[in-house]
Amino acid sequence: MSKDAEIKINISLNEQNYPDTINWTASDSGIDGIKEANAMLLSFWDKKDKTTLAIDLWTTEMLISDLNIMYFEVLMKMAETYEGASKDTKTAAKIRDFANKFAVDLGLMDNKS
Repeated sequence: MSKDAEIKINISLNEQNYPDTINWTASDSGIDGIKEANAMLLSFWDKKDKTTLAIDLWTTEMLISDLNIMYFEVLMKMAETYEGASKDTKTAAKIRDFANKFAVDLGLMDNKS
């Protein structure tokens, strides 16, 4: 039996049309209530046009130091998701290696980690 799930995203904009707040909720997330975020990356694959459509937003409160951490975590999640979907461990390891170099270059971790 199939069912529907819903993700709701609400963006409040300031006078310059920059996001002030990003709030979201998802029916199947297991998280109660509305969650606040300072940034979001949302991508959709258009199979007809074979292209990715993306919405990338961040609030005026998002710190570059937090953005760096977010991108590192997104890269690591991409490696995990790619490996789970494709079973291609070599390419997933390359994505993880890039993410770790990214983190070292930005001072998020030392070279020994």
